[in-house]
Amino acid sequence: MKMGSRRISSRGTSGQALVEYVLIIALISVVIIAAVKILGGYVMDAMTKTSCSISGTTYVPGKKPGGGTCSDSKEDSKEDSEEDLEKFLDENLD
Repeated sequence: MKMGSRRISSRGTSGQALVEYVLIIALISVVIIAAVKILGGYVMDAMTKTSCSISGTTYVPGKKPGGGTCSDSKEDSKEDSEEDLEKFLDENLD
C-alpha cells in the first residue's frame, strides 16, 4: 500500500516541476520580447549605419529609432545645389 501512495506523490511533484519550468520559460520570453521591443529600433539603426558605410552612402537618421535610411550623397548634394542656385537667382534677379 505504501508503494501506491509513493507513485501518486512522485507524479504530483513532476507535474509541479513541469509547471515551474513553463512559468520560467514564459517569464524569460516576456523579458526577451520587451528587450527586443525597446532596443529593436536602435539595433536596426546600427545595422542601417553599417550598411550605409559599406555601400558608400550617407546615413540619414529617422524621427524614431529604427527609422534611419541610407541616402546617396551625390543625389542629395545635387538637389541641394539646384535649390541653392534657384534661391540665388531669385534673390539676385529681382
